[in-house]
Amino acid sequence: MIWDCEGYRLGHEVKEEMTVKRTIRIAFARIQQESNEFSTVESTIEDFERTHYMEGNVLLEAIKPTGKEAEGFMKNAELSGFYKGIQEKNSEAQIEIVPLFSAWAVSGGPLSAETQSLFENRLMSKLKDAGPIDGVFFTMHGALRATGIPNPEERYLQKIKEVVGANTPIAVTLDLHAHLRGDLVELTDVLCAYRTNPHRDHAKVGARAAKILVDVILGKTKVAKTWRYLPMILGGGSTIDFLPTMLPVFRKLKKIEEDPRVLYVSLFMVHPFLNSPDLGWAVHVMTQNDVQLADQLADDIANLAWDVRHKMPPEFDPPDRALAKVRKNKMARKLGTICLCDTSDAVGAGGTGENTHLLAYLLTHAKDLLSYVPVRGPQVFEQLVNTKVGAQVSVTVGGYLQPDINPEVAVAGRLTYNQATKAFGQVAVVDAGHVQLVITEGAPLAFKPEFYENVGLSVWKADMVVTKGFFPPRIFFALHSRKTLNVATKGITDLDLYKTLDFDGPVHPIKALPGWRKADAERRQANPK
Repeated sequence: MIWDCEGYRLGHEVKEEMTVKRTIRIAFARIQQESNEFSTVESTIEDFERTHYMEGNVLLEAIKPTGKEAEGFMKNAELSGFYKGIQEKNSEAQIEIVPLFSAWAVSGGPLSAETQSLFENRLMSKLKDAGPIDGVFFTMHGALRATGIPNPEERYLQKIKEVVGANTPIAVTLDLHAHLRGDLVELTDVLCAYRTNPHRDHAKVGARAAKILVDVILGKTKVAKTWRYLPMILGGGSTIDFLPTMLPVFRKLKKIEEDPRVLYVSLFMVHPFLNSPDLGWAVHVMTQNDVQLADQLADDIANLAWDVRHKMPPEFDPPDRALAKVRKNKMARKLGTICLCDTSDAVGAGGTGENTHLLAYLLTHAKDLLSYVPVRGPQVFEQLVNTKVGAQVSVTVGGYLQPDINPEVAVAGRLTYNQATKAFGQVAVVDAGHVQLVITEGAPLAFKPEFYENVGLSVWKADMVVTKGFFPPRIFFALHSRKTLNVATKGITDLDLYKTLDFDGPVHPIKALPGWRKADAERRQANPK
């Protein structure tokens, strides 16, 4: 009913009070790989296409609850979490999500300059085609390098801003082994890292970052952020989040976030296989517009991390000592298998997968035990192109990708498998009796029992299975493995390689340091406290 200013009734009108939700558009993308700068094998677009590459509606369907974001590796990762987080915020705004592309590759050598340029151009092109955008959600690793191009990930963020504008908020998810630097902090509005190692919270982190991003776009949240640099390369023991050294630290991070003023806190235990003079651990804190609280918490978390610096990684076994332990553990072999983690060729940390040292040792010294061993040997498949399964073959592996590190090893046996796969390229199995050799065209990410089971090798029957990683095999082989041994030979993922790097200041454990604040102040160009 409508009334005039003197109180006379003018007539009736049906009036509905409606809450009009704001419409916002968020673009999302991924360029994700962890680089190993001790590798001379460049990563190319083909490495991403082999592992995981999607764009447009195919990507959108893959991150929905009914899809598989990274088939063969994990069902849900950061972008699935992003989708879930957006769905949970739909009551607050009309949100349209715009898929760009998702490129994810197994850890490897630095990107080729051509691949870096391709990604930059594709990112800008897809964003321009997307139309007006209110925010960008971007997943990356934080330890990506490109040949001859400094700071490739920061360049992606700069390219995004060139298209969407400097004031359009960007949310980024990072691996906790990222190399955090000031430029990356400044270029992002929301920054969230994994809090598990081995990593298993990809989707959870994506969801949290997405929800914070929406609140920033809607003006409900104003982020106050800060970071700290720690002059340390190693420490924290094994750095596994649920083992004694780091468990109290990660529990404290979770406790800190119970304060509603705190948006997210991250601890970065840096990837040590980068040739960067400013390498080190780092802390990042976001609060609800409370700079003082952010600074206080960043200092507190930095102190927690600094306090575990003297707890070094466990000593790894050389092959002879590892083999002695395998022989001694007869019951473990009877009830399951024993995992040998080839820590000198950890594909999950950028190893090429071509390292032959452990293979050579097992061929010679473990003839009484059944071993499954993976190795990368793209050159072998030219020789096998016309060879039928069942034939006797003689192949040479090693000495191809990095011959100065991985010597040639000759293996003779019966070819029992030879097929093309999406994840690893061509795969062949040579039965050499006590060694079942799995040869792959791409990097052999032998993290799961399926790596062997899919080529006809029952993990239950093996005395030993060689895996190419530090942490994931401990989770994925838990059902089969009764003991896990870290074995070190010589390769590009040896933990002591940091000693060969040139740093721009003293770092632990190369030099004993009384504290972290002086190095942090210099790094952030702030005044020492």
